[in-house]
Amino acid sequence: MYKLLFSILISLLSISGSAQTKNKSIYDFKVKSIDGSTFDFKSLKGKKIIIVNTASECGNTPQYSELEEIYKKYKSKNVVVIGFPANNFGGQEPGSDKDIKAFCTKNYAVSFPMMSKISVKGNDIAPIYKWLTEKMENGVKDTPVTWNFQKFMIDEKGNWVGSVAPKTSPLASKELIDFISK
Repeated sequence: MYKLLFSILISLLSISGSAQTKNKSIYDFKVKSIDGSTFDFKSLKGKKIIIVNTASECGNTPQYSELEEIYKKYKSKNVVVIGFPANNFGGQEPGSDKDIKAFCTKNYAVSFPMMSKISVKGNDIAPIYKWLTEKMENGVKDTPVTWNFQKFMIDEKGNWVGSVAPKTSPLASKELIDFISK
């Protein structure tokens, strides 16, 4: 009798455990765009995605130009850049969504999709950044955001691939260019 109960318990635990190991993909997320509409990541199925936390008053802010260059050059090859403004580091993104959009358009002619300002770390971290930064969520690696303009790479199947350090120029990053080109 105890063997049977033990066997049933083990079976239930293994079923439960396998259900919990199913990790999300980027396609499980919907976020608010900088214009206030809902952006569904399912709309990007089959595309390579570069997600970047941005800030308007950072030493890395000129990377907007390089990200825009990558977006324009590779969007016809199913590559998309997505910007997430965040004010988590040194108060370097103090503006509203409207202010941020105006800044990006005027100073960098940003045409890639920009999302509403979020938190990329801490107790109020946005769910999508929880997925990007925690192995328990993405199934690959813990990679906390260390500063503005950290770049995350997501493959055509919605899987987390890697990240590039904030100070690394997008155009000078071999890892990022290899990801885009292959």
